[in-house]
Amino acid sequence: MKESWEKLDQRKIPEWFQRAKFGIFIHWGPYSVPAYRSVNNEQFGSYAEWYYASVYGTYRNQDQEFHKRMYGDSDYREFGKQFHAELFDPEYLADLIQKSGAKYMVLTTKHHDGYCMWPTKNPYKKGWNSGEIGPKKDLVGKLRTAVIQKGIEFGVYYSIIDWESVPSHRCNGGYFIPQKDVEKYGVTKETYLKEILKPQLYELVETYEPSLIFSDGGEWDLTEEESSVRSFLSWLYQESPVKDKVVVNDRFYKEMPGNHGDYYSTEYRDKVIGGHPWEESRGIGKSYGFNRAERLEDYSTSKELISELVSIVSKGGNFLLNIGPMADGTIPIHEVERLMEIGAWLEICGEAIYDTTPYEEESKIPVTAKDEALYLFLQSTDFKKIPFLLGQERKIQKIEVLGVQKDCHFSYDQEQLEISVDNLEKVIRLSERFGMNVVKIIT
Repeated sequence: MKESWEKLDQRKIPEWFQRAKFGIFIHWGPYSVPAYRSVNNEQFGSYAEWYYASVYGTYRNQDQEFHKRMYGDSDYREFGKQFHAELFDPEYLADLIQKSGAKYMVLTTKHHDGYCMWPTKNPYKKGWNSGEIGPKKDLVGKLRTAVIQKGIEFGVYYSIIDWESVPSHRCNGGYFIPQKDVEKYGVTKETYLKEILKPQLYELVETYEPSLIFSDGGEWDLTEEESSVRSFLSWLYQESPVKDKVVVNDRFYKEMPGNHGDYYSTEYRDKVIGGHPWEESRGIGKSYGFNRAERLEDYSTSKELISELVSIVSKGGNFLLNIGPMADGTIPIHEVERLMEIGAWLEICGEAIYDTTPYEEESKIPVTAKDEALYLFLQSTDFKKIPFLLGQERKIQKIEVLGVQKDCHFSYDQEQLEISVDNLEKVIRLSERFGMNVVKIIT
């Protein structure tokens, strides 16, 4: 059965997604072995997970000699044998995600290189999956078990295309990777679409029952018919084991982004979404996969990431923040530090983020709303002359500064709010650590 888009688009997005607000993305795979791409300011130009295409291959390659200098004539697929994940600790990772304050996570089960992070039954992936090559274990299954035990929603990222088998207009009808690798490892596009793409989507859902499916890559070249997306979603929403809770994004085929999907995806703020559930994803630095070439100045600070979370949520979106484990499965220390700091702030101010909606009035500062409460996000420690427009049907009953003072003296006049706090030192400490204080207004 294949429902129409009109019918599919009528499905109401499960409530958990828009209540959650904050999730963790994980890019991890054979590309984590070389873990390299030169860093630049070009949009999407520093993605280390694109090693197969853009360091080993010639697509937007600014590192022509790197692979040959470091690895000689070895194929990209040799990295699969070196991807051991020997220090991977799913319980530790699940605990870190929980401490970050994230309510859901999304793992790359297959990126564009085609490597599968689970022991897939698909015969075309024999010798190119984590059950047989590298870790020789079910990475997807182990992490799923650990995060679900922590009460975190488990999601899967799945690349709708494989570089080894699907050509692209971005390469003038050719391939992202060298022709020799296409001939050695690829199958025809038609075989890929029918025998790999479609069966693996069903396999992932039936095996791991994800709460979220993040599709990617189909929006470059595939037609709706090639993607088989309507038949898949019809089954997913009506018959699958996750039909009542799963949410799906909008990257299955060319015309899908911004038109169909439970939520729409943005990436490093590449577009603006309005009037529909949406999610912004980005790395802590300029790459999703771990990139050894990144320096301290390439990473966002915890203050900057908290500010980004606030900005996104105040506009009605979710924030999916990526971490990139190293090939051995350990998490870079700077990423652990960022997640712990975000979690520490959410421990104090999480009520202003989770299960909130954007404020109904225009505002010069970020504001969220929940029932009778409004939350104002202030980067300044000066609580005088705060620009704030109170809705006509609202009247201020009480003001609190989260983590500082439960009941504050205040005055409000001509769209300006002034608040007095007894413990200004604590306000300053919170601002110095997190870059943000939150004023709660009960109306």
